[in-house]
Amino acid sequence: MATSKILAGAQVVLPTGTVTGGRVIVDGARIGGSAPGDAEVIDLAPDHWVVPGFVDIHNHGGGGASFTSGTVEDVLKGIHTHRLHGTTTVVASTVTGEMDFLAQRAGMLSELAEQGDLAGIHFEGPFISPCRKGAHSEALLRDPDPADVRKLMDAARGQAKMFTLATELPGGIDSVRLLAEHGVIAAIGHTDASYEQTMEAIDAGATVATHLYNAMPGLGHREPGPIAALLEDERITVELINDGTHLHPASFELAFHHAGAARTALITDAMDAAGFGDGRYMLGPLEVEVKDSVARLVEGGSIAGSTLTQDRAFKRSVTVDGLPVGDVVRAISANPARLLGMYDRVGSLEPGKDADLVVLDSEFALKGVMRKGEWVVTPN
Repeated sequence: MATSKILAGAQVVLPTGTVTGGRVIVDGARIGGSAPGDAEVIDLAPDHWVVPGFVDIHNHGGGGASFTSGTVEDVLKGIHTHRLHGTTTVVASTVTGEMDFLAQRAGMLSELAEQGDLAGIHFEGPFISPCRKGAHSEALLRDPDPADVRKLMDAARGQAKMFTLATELPGGIDSVRLLAEHGVIAAIGHTDASYEQTMEAIDAGATVATHLYNAMPGLGHREPGPIAALLEDERITVELINDGTHLHPASFELAFHHAGAARTALITDAMDAAGFGDGRYMLGPLEVEVKDSVARLVEGGSIAGSTLTQDRAFKRSVTVDGLPVGDVVRAISANPARLLGMYDRVGSLEPGKDADLVVLDSEFALKGVMRKGEWVVTPN
């Protein structure tokens, strides 16, 4: 059972700012407002950081295990792998497959969400554009018919958190409206939409850009396309994969500067190889080769997800991109928690919330991970 603890001496990042020489009180599984007299005091170095646990809304697996096709044990292994890297809240993302198979996966993943192991399900495909399919099987793609979207929503038993849609396809706008009516995130991605078509989808209720830049037309000066619409609209939160492969640093900086810390969500888009290593893997029905930590389809060479973990995304955002620590915390914890409707429980270090936190050293390397008051990685 979790016991009372006081993490003392480090720089603590709160919603109101960073406290030097601060402390975080852990009372059982939650963050406490006052310290019990018998609490264990854990002294941290003054140049270390305590930040909220990371929240990943777009993740296909890790540790050699797949959320898209693995067993329950595989999914739990993948969840644990990402916890070891600071992600205390994770949404399981699917890839394009047969509708009956996706419905079956939704049933299995929803049980893990009901148990609290997952924060829900993200359906990435099959309702995406064949022009921007990326690492999805073209033969299994289909238009976003609201009846099909509803079938997967029902199969997920209330645990469907997000659908990625090419909203310009037949049924796309009606599907966005359906999702919005049921409190499910409609995300625009794997799309060949124009600027005007993208704005129509936003007006219908879409609120997220799936891995901005990737799997969509580039930014043009006469045809601005979806990127301009998604960046400029205050209703949209943009996902960014900050692994140094998916985005040039200048593109990352442009998006973060324009959307701001309030409208950015750092994601991994991780696949099985995250936290595991190079080799050959399956992503749905497609074979992937991971070489030098970059995942690409064996046939065609398209980037196939990532091997990113959120601790690496955090470190890169601060040390390479030069972002303020507080801004990175918003993008990697608070914003995704809000999107999931979970900010009352996770996403910041505040009394009453789950005791989910990450300890980083002065170079922003991960030193400790706590989830619900229990150490997943004990600081050394």
